[in-house]
Amino acid sequence: MTIQAVMFDFSGTLFRLEQDETWLTDLTDDTGRPLDIDEQAELMRRMTAPSGQVVELDPEYQFAWDNRDLDPALHHKIYVEVLRKSGLHPEQAESLYGRLIDPAEWTPYPDTETVLKAVAGKGVKVGVLSNIAFDIRPAFTARGLDEFVDAFVLSFEEKVIKPDPEVFRILLDRLGTAPENALMVGDSEEADGGARTLGSAFALVDPLPTSERPDALLAAVRAHGVL
Repeated sequence: MTIQAVMFDFSGTLFRLEQDETWLTDLTDDTGRPLDIDEQAELMRRMTAPSGQVVELDPEYQFAWDNRDLDPALHHKIYVEVLRKSGLHPEQAESLYGRLIDPAEWTPYPDTETVLKAVAGKGVKVGVLSNIAFDIRPAFTARGLDEFVDAFVLSFEEKVIKPDPEVFRILLDRLGTAPENALMVGDSEEADGGARTLGSAFALVDPLPTSERPDALLAAVRAHGVL
């Protein structure tokens, strides 16, 4: 199989929302006690987990959780609720949510630029496919990475989420590539691994902190003969 296109997930794959002490250290629980480092890390995990429910929810919020990446309003509703259920005051939950959806707060992995530039330079099409409810393009544009991406497919715009085969098909059509000639790189076996349903190859990366994952993207594309 010749890889003619590589599809990349966003969160935990190309970029990561890092724990930043400048906007976490002032957080307190509902009694006014400052959150310790483990509690701060858990908040970050709950905001960025690619799949899996992180708190118990009533039916109204369960619907919002299940559809959070299809509708920005539902995304806001459920994540503020998750943060509130995690012990934050409502105003702190709103503030932290604002960080989550700000593309400027997301950090690229050390090899993100190298991989995108190298893959595009080989004449291989590059797509970004994300279950997400806000526009991530500015994160690429601000760093000059958008020129290496041929197409973005975001779930809230297409109204379909991974692992539904249709969302992979949408991106592949825009890249002009048959499924069997494409590689999907992502951090979720459940969501990103759905590309295999269409016959695409899949490479799993670990959504570690950026300082702990220097070259997983390079390894993934090299293992599939792209570079």
